[in-house]
Amino acid sequence: MAVKTSAARSAARVEDSRARILEAARDLFGEYGVGDVTMAEVAEAAGVSRATVFNHFGSKHALVESVTESVFAGYEGILDNAVAARATPVPALVRALFELMGRGIESDRRFYRTVFREVARVTLGLEEGGVAQRARQSAVAKLVHLLTRGQARGELVASLDAEDLAVAFDSLVFGTITHWLYDDASQPLVDRMLRAADVFLGPVATPGAGDVAGPVPDLSIDVVAPTPIERRRR
Repeated sequence: MAVKTSAARSAARVEDSRARILEAARDLFGEYGVGDVTMAEVAEAAGVSRATVFNHFGSKHALVESVTESVFAGYEGILDNAVAARATPVPALVRALFELMGRGIESDRRFYRTVFREVARVTLGLEEGGVAQRARQSAVAKLVHLLTRGQARGELVASLDAEDLAVAFDSLVFGTITHWLYDDASQPLVDRMLRAADVFLGPVATPGAGDVAGPVPDLSIDVVAPTPIERRRR
C-alpha cells in the first residue's frame, strides 16, 4: 500500500480546509445573507482560524465569488453530461436541462436567493474578468457545442446562429430563475422552467426531431449534501 508523502498529506489538508470553508460560507450565506456574515463567523463554522480563511480567500468578495463559481461549476457539470449524451436528441436534452435546473434550485431557494444576486452581477458585467464570469463564459461555450450538434443532425433549425441560441437559452434560464426567486414563487419553479423550455424549443426544434419529452439519461451530478452547521450569533 502506498504511503502518502508529507507534501501529499499537507496538500490534502489544505484542500479539506478550503472545502470546509466553502461549505460553511454556502450554509451561512444562505441562512443570513452575504452582508450579515463575517469572515470570523465563516471560520468558526468551518472549524478553522480566521487567518486560514484569508489565506484561502484574500477577501470576503473573493469568498463570495468562489461560492458563486461553485454554482457555475455544477451547471457546467450538468452541461458536460448533456454533451456526452450523444444518443439522445438535443431537443430532449435541452428540455431536461431546464427541468433539472428548476428542480435543483427549487430544493434550496433560500441559498439561491443569495447567490443569484452575485450571478446577476456577473450577468450584467458588473464584475468583469472574475472567475465566475469565466465560468459562465465556459458554460455558454458548452451550450454552443451542444446546439451545434443538434443543428448538424437536423434536430434544430440551422438558420439561427448557434451562439445566438446559446445566449438566448442562457438568458431564458437565468431570467426565469431570477423571476421565481425574487418576484413570484407562487408556482413551482420546475413548472415554469418546463414552460420556458417550450418557449425556447418552439421556434428552434425542427418537426420530427425526436420525442422532446422522451426519456433522457440522468444529467445530474453527484453532490454531497452539506452537514448542517451550528454556530452562535453574537
